[in-house]
Amino acid sequence: MARPSLYSRSPARAAGTAPAAAVPAADAAAGTASTGTATASDPDRAAAQRPPPLTFVQRLHRRERWLWAGAMLLLALLAGWPAWTAKIQRPLGIAQIDAALRESIAKEPLVAPGLAAYEAILPSVVRVVGESTAAPAKGAAAPGRSKSGKPVERAPDPEEADPMDGRSVGTGVVIVDKGLILTNLHVVEGAARLTVTFADGSQSEARVVSLQPQNDLAVLQALTIPDDLQAATMRSTSGLAPGDAVLAVGFPFGIGPSASQGVVSGLKREFRSPEGRRILTNLIQFDAAANPGNSGGPLVTMDGHVVGIVTAIMNPNEQRTFIGIGFAVPIENAAAGAGLPPF
Repeated sequence: MARPSLYSRSPARAAGTAPAAAVPAADAAAGTASTGTATASDPDRAAAQRPPPLTFVQRLHRRERWLWAGAMLLLALLAGWPAWTAKIQRPLGIAQIDAALRESIAKEPLVAPGLAAYEAILPSVVRVVGESTAAPAKGAAAPGRSKSGKPVERAPDPEEADPMDGRSVGTGVVIVDKGLILTNLHVVEGAARLTVTFADGSQSEARVVSLQPQNDLAVLQALTIPDDLQAATMRSTSGLAPGDAVLAVGFPFGIGPSASQGVVSGLKREFRSPEGRRILTNLIQFDAAANPGNSGGPLVTMDGHVVGIVTAIMNPNEQRTFIGIGFAVPIENAAAGAGLPPF
């Protein structure tokens, strides 16, 4: 009895694959008898045992790593694309730079240095008024006598009335926001009552807390201070040199606050008062206009930092008007007089 042919185990066919055609029994028997092996042809057997073709998704899964690498490379190329496509700009010429600057300045003009310095120091500048005696009010009638000798009242002569009679007007600068004010000694000397007016218009009585006669300086304490009082920023004069721009701020003849701009004319100058009572040394000489009333005011740099306290003007004619030479006490001396630490 002939034994049935044995087939080797092969991978399962994919679903939907048609089975190989059955070999007729007679042919199989004949083939077995003659050769002892299956009579099916080799190509047909190979086709039957070949795995089914891979689908598109299966192929993607096999090449997943390469696909991710390619995607990352593509993203890197796209990220650097603007830099690659940007045109190389040539350096601008002088004419182009000049035109760009002119256009920028025309759109937004530069702020004048003097204006910036004035706005920086203004909140710290105060008007100082010292009253030595109780002066009659302006416009009040003055006493006189009639022909019979009886006292009468007469109207004052407008040309004789002096609104500053019995008062001294100067300037001060706030150096501590608790109401500590620096001014000149000659502004408050002999005053029975001192009044200061702050930048916001509020007024307060003040008292002298410290004197430095050798530098003509006085330190005042305001009794009432505004909530938003600002102290000035002080700067050492070590880097100051002739030619540096400065601004003098104060109340010349009671008018102000007023500002005048000039330059440092010299350093370590000496000044003798017209009466010869006081000699001041180590002064800053400047040519910014200063007049009576500027005394005690700040001399500031263009960044608004105080480098000196205006204290005197020189006039050979002994008239109280400015002829081009003013003097200021260096802020180092002034700070020492106020008890502040040196720079």
